[in-house]
Amino acid sequence: MSEQMGIYVFCCIQTTEEKSFGTVEFEGEEKEVFTVHHKDAAMVAVEAPIKIYHPKKKALMTHQQVISRVMETESSVVPISFGNVFNTKEDTQVLIENLYPQLEKLFVEVRDKIEIGLKIIGKREWLEEQINQCDRVKKKKETVANKSEAAGYFDRIQLGEMARDFFTQIQKEIETTIHGPLDQLAEASQVNDTIGEKMLLNGAYLIDREKEEAFDLKVNELHERWKEYVDFKYTGPWPAYNFINIKLKVEAS
Repeated sequence: MSEQMGIYVFCCIQTTEEKSFGTVEFEGEEKEVFTVHHKDAAMVAVEAPIKIYHPKKKALMTHQQVISRVMETESSVVPISFGNVFNTKEDTQVLIENLYPQLEKLFVEVRDKIEIGLKIIGKREWLEEQINQCDRVKKKKETVANKSEAAGYFDRIQLGEMARDFFTQIQKEIETTIHGPLDQLAEASQVNDTIGEKMLLNGAYLIDREKEEAFDLKVNELHERWKEYVDFKYTGPWPAYNFINIKLKVEAS
């Protein structure tokens, strides 16, 4: 029995004009990327099987690829979370109608704006050098080294807490010296949770497209100042994922 087909959505744009964004390989087939409308809001979509979509790497890349293509020509792009598929175009139109009061405001907020991501990763040698310069940590290390494993149990716990506190201090310094200047150039910014033991900053920045060059220059300037101590992972442009609250999650049915 063939799969029932529905409408898989990628993002929403502000337009009254029916548009095509070419084709994309989706579920092993070339699919036309089209729009579904309500007033001046339109979902960018493809016809796709109605099922649960699992966030595997290739599928996530396809989702982002379509949104990036849309961003090349559209000024107001509201991203929709991965994996949302509706039974019919009519159901999709009802969704847009229900979301329309939010979309009207969001179109204004994201018009001609992009999101930039910046992760700062501390170089291990520099981080170790920094913590080894702390007198309290050095003394506690000596205490642990001179005790048996059992006797030094609580000293090791305290040493771990000291290391975490010291790492937090470095993160705060990075927020002040790197995130602070970038925040001044952004329309909005967000510091997200860090991942792993060496990440010092996980920042997201909503910037006006006209300020993208100035923002790039500031990132390059900061990188030159810090490149011996940390690595920069600079990504984008993205739609405003971190600055939009619409996170659809629709069960396939």
